[in-house]
Amino acid sequence: MANRWKNDLTRADATPYEAFLNRRQIMAGLGGAIGLGLSGVGSAAAASETAELEPNTWEEVTTYCNFYEFGTGKGDPAAYAGQMTTSPWSVEIDGLVDRPGSYSMEQILEAMTLEERIYRFRCVEAWSMVIPWQGFELADLLDLAGVQSEAKYVAFETLYRPSEMPGTAYRVLDWPYREGLRLDEARHPLTIMATGIFDKPLPNQNGAPLRLVVPWKYGFKSIKSVVRITLTDQEPHASWNVANPREYGFYSNVNPNVSHPRWSQASERRIGGGLFARRQPTTMFNGYADEVASLYEGMDLAKFF
Repeated sequence: MANRWKNDLTRADATPYEAFLNRRQIMAGLGGAIGLGLSGVGSAAAASETAELEPNTWEEVTTYCNFYEFGTGKGDPAAYAGQMTTSPWSVEIDGLVDRPGSYSMEQILEAMTLEERIYRFRCVEAWSMVIPWQGFELADLLDLAGVQSEAKYVAFETLYRPSEMPGTAYRVLDWPYREGLRLDEARHPLTIMATGIFDKPLPNQNGAPLRLVVPWKYGFKSIKSVVRITLTDQEPHASWNVANPREYGFYSNVNPNVSHPRWSQASERRIGGGLFARRQPTTMFNGYADEVASLYEGMDLAKFF
C-alpha cells in the first residue's frame, strides 16, 4: 500500500483494531505527521498542533458516528447498519464524462492505488477525531471516467434502500443523501475515496464500501456509501444545504471564525478525551490551510461558508 503522505509513519503508528496499544509509543512517529501537507510538508502551526494528537481507537471511530439513514443517535449506525448489503456494489459515474457507466467495486479497486492517510475529522457539531483511512485519490477515479472540459462540479449520492435503512422512514432529510464539491476541490490531492480504516474494510456504519473524505470540510460533506458520481457544470444540490441553507453552506469549510447559528465553531470536543476533557481550539480549514487556502482566494469565507 502506498504511503506518500505520512513521512515515515507505518501502520503501527495508528491504534490497531485488535488492541488499544500503549499510545505513548506512537507519539514520536505522529508528531507533525497527522494531516500532512503536500509531500509531507505542512505548516509549522499545524505540525505543532498535531504533535499533541493521537489517532482515535477503532471502538470510538465505529461506535460514535452520524449516518442518519440508520437513525439520528450516535450509536444507531453501529446498531443497525449491519443489515445494509454492500456486495455486490457499483458506482454509476455519469454526466460530463467520456466513459459513463456503472463501475463495480472490483473494477475500481483494480484500477486504483490504495494509500494510507491519517487525517483530522471535524464534525459540524463541534466534535473531532483523528482517523487512519485507507483509500485512493478521488482525482484518479475521475480520470478513470474521463472528465470533460465543461465540468465544474462533482455531485455525489448515497445508497437509498429503505428496506435496509430504518432511518429513511423519517423525513429528517430528502432522501437519498446528496453532496457536492467544486471540481478543483474534488481533484485536490487531499480528497480521497476511502475503502477502509485501520487497514480493514470500512464498517457499514462508517460508509462501506466507499465513501468520500474531504478533511478540511465539516464531516457531513464526506458522504458515505456512494452509489453515484455525476460531473456537471451546475452547482449540485447538497442535502444539508438544501434542508437549511442558513445553517449549512454548500462549501462547509471548517472555519472557527464563523459560528453555526446555534453554537460556536471556535473550539471542539475531542472524542475519547473523557467527559471533562478541555475543549481545544479549532484551526482554519481543520489544520490544512497551507494546502487548500489557495482554492478560496478572493472569496468571502464568512459569506460562502
